[in-house]
Amino acid sequence: MNELPAATQVLVAGGGPVGLATAVELGRRGIDCVVIEPREVVSHARPRCKTVNIRTMEHLRRWGLAGRLRARAPLRVDWSQDIVFCTSLAGYELSRFTGVLGLADDPDRYPERGQQVPQFVLEEMLREAVDDLRMCTLLTGWSVEGLTRKPDEVRVTVADGKGRRGAITAEYVVGADGSRSAVRKAIGASYVGETALRPNFGMVFQAPALLESVAHGPAIQYWTVNADAPGIVGPLDQDGTWWCVAFGLDRETGLRQGAEWIRAAIGVDTDVEILSTDPWTARMQLADRVGDGRVFLAGDAAHLNPPFGGHGLNTGIGDAVDLGWKLAAVLDGWGGPELLDSYASERRPVQDRVIAEATANMKALPADLVSPDLEADGWAGDRARAVAGSRIQATKHAEFHALDLVLGTGYDDSPIVVTTERDGRPGRAGHRLPHVRLDGNGSLYDELGQDMTLILVDGRTAAATEAVAGFRAAADRRRVPLAVVDLRRPELHDHFGNSILLVRPDQHIAWAADEAPAEPWHILDRVRGA
Repeated sequence: MNELPAATQVLVAGGGPVGLATAVELGRRGIDCVVIEPREVVSHARPRCKTVNIRTMEHLRRWGLAGRLRARAPLRVDWSQDIVFCTSLAGYELSRFTGVLGLADDPDRYPERGQQVPQFVLEEMLREAVDDLRMCTLLTGWSVEGLTRKPDEVRVTVADGKGRRGAITAEYVVGADGSRSAVRKAIGASYVGETALRPNFGMVFQAPALLESVAHGPAIQYWTVNADAPGIVGPLDQDGTWWCVAFGLDRETGLRQGAEWIRAAIGVDTDVEILSTDPWTARMQLADRVGDGRVFLAGDAAHLNPPFGGHGLNTGIGDAVDLGWKLAAVLDGWGGPELLDSYASERRPVQDRVIAEATANMKALPADLVSPDLEADGWAGDRARAVAGSRIQATKHAEFHALDLVLGTGYDDSPIVVTTERDGRPGRAGHRLPHVRLDGNGSLYDELGQDMTLILVDGRTAAATEAVAGFRAAADRRRVPLAVVDLRRPELHDHFGNSILLVRPDQHIAWAADEAPAEPWHILDRVRGA
């Protein structure tokens, strides 16, 4: 559809994964949403992000999309869970990490493993998901040009590539339109931070026979440590399509010598056809504000970080989820006047931490690990490789095993979280609800309501009965959709840390205690931003 509607509740600028995720979060809640995206089709030329982490997969599960993404992924999650450091793909192995990036199965900790998949596969699936939602409209071929803001609405001017222009009036606008965001410029926000000095040169190439020549077995990434080609090489599929990043290679040199660099990295003389190139420089930047009245920023429009650790797109999806349920709550009438203000206070510390972690990961790259004897035979080579392997394990482990960042980051200082003195225990307020396996492949997450959920570890207690009555009365009075889940499993008390938990739409705990609150309406008002 390319006809412009006159008005919508939420206009999302940018139809990449973050903008589409925002639309899915809104559309599933019955909110009318229009997504403006300049690209008619999703390009397969550059894979961009390749790691969909556990937390994003949990949201995809909530939307009914996790299985669909796995079915489309060119590499199954069990094909490999390793990252290898080597002198080349045919050379010496220096070190290996297993169970990386949340790909290992741990059903007692999470219901969904991470998934290696090119960004374009995720994006195409999310486009289809948006098309399936009656309340969502994806308009391709159009770009946002500017905003005119009023107290109760935003008028968004748009244009297509054929000279046509128009305007859409929205109650709220979300700028998910990337690093060159027109929405960010329209509200006068600017990036603050730094840009790395070292250039990088990404390539996608075809090498049909390469997988047979790899000396180290299947891996999702091979970090090549040699003086001629320090970088990363990885398979996009099992049919001979590969991606790589040449660290320190500028655009001009990469265009001239890209194939030569690839051959030095893989270490075998095989046919190589470069399909696309992507020069880039790491940026460590935050927008100086992520909201202004009825306009908000999400994803790359709000923050940029080095790609090391695979956090960028996933952090953007987290933005989309946090902002999406809050916009829906306000538009549905149960979200209070302070709810949208909490978007910045919750997401900015997360974005800041991700930038810091990714920047730390960038400090140890293959060029920094090269030594003269890495490919030597005999004692000198053995010693050099052992030293390199020890250094790799010491400096890169945190990058590939970052579940504390992915699953443990919470909103400790959020104004819409109610903490108690006992919140040092598991399942504390502000943090992700601990996963519990139910029958078969089921998860407690599958039982949660779409909006607020009251979880009772054992609903047969007097405290649970009192809590249900109090919260239901408060929710009815304030028109807050509230589901109740009674686990009837008192042995899980220590797992959750409390007996009664109020859980938000994003699966974060809003409040938790062992006793029914004296004034549940005060808790509910705090959680809904009132």
